[in-house]
Amino acid sequence: MTTPQKLNLASLLRALKPRQPEAHKGNFGHVLVIGGDYGYPGAPILAALGALRVGAGLVTVASHRDHILGLNAYHPEIMATAIDNPKSLVNLLAKASVIVLGPGLGRSTWSEEVYNIAINTTIPFILDADGLFFLAQKPVKRNNWVLTPHPGEAGLLLQQAQAVPETQRLVAIQQLINETNGTIVLKGHGTLVGSLHSEINICTAGNPAMASGGMGDLLSGIIAGLIAQGLALDTAAKLGVCLHAVAGDNACKQGQHNVIATDLLPELRKLI
Repeated sequence: MTTPQKLNLASLLRALKPRQPEAHKGNFGHVLVIGGDYGYPGAPILAALGALRVGAGLVTVASHRDHILGLNAYHPEIMATAIDNPKSLVNLLAKASVIVLGPGLGRSTWSEEVYNIAINTTIPFILDADGLFFLAQKPVKRNNWVLTPHPGEAGLLLQQAQAVPETQRLVAIQQLINETNGTIVLKGHGTLVGSLHSEINICTAGNPAMASGGMGDLLSGIIAGLIAQGLALDTAAKLGVCLHAVAGDNACKQGQHNVIATDLLPELRKLI
């Protein structure tokens, strides 16, 4: 298998074109983040903030009713809608440009019902976290999604008993591409990105300071925010991974033991 090509942030940033003077929020897409089972309200917030910080026009979080007040209080720019009945998702899906499915989704009956409705949408989406768990139970193929597994989730998707070893990452990502038809972001030391339509690339930025909760949720939102603005899925995945990793490098200049996911947000703003 050939050596993956290194991703270059400066080159990838050219995909984001200058905005026209008459532009409005409707020109830059609507990201719908679905997740946040009881006890996990933070994950969808991080995904939503990632989408906003890279330029999505509108971002909505669909979650449990108990989380809605906190979502609005934390960041008024995020729209928040309660999912009392998973079937109420249908109207929300119709208004979205791209979906993030999985952050904080959980594995409850509510979680599974929400997943089963959202997975049938025809618009592009990013599948992460517990969304990947449900996919592993019932594999499907589609050509308009981005999957963002870490090695453990990749092993689950490949029906393996253990996480994908470091030495098998290239083999694993190619298997995932073939088995899902999706754009795959295999996270880890040297995150790999590939699809049926592009070669496998590697991101050499990033550092151990990013080994903390919420980093993956932020990445999913970043990729979704770029897709919402019209970038192709594989381009958005590559640019999103680079932005996330370089922001992580910039955030840890004062040390690697105290970085949290929200520390990347001001760095993302500077990079964009």
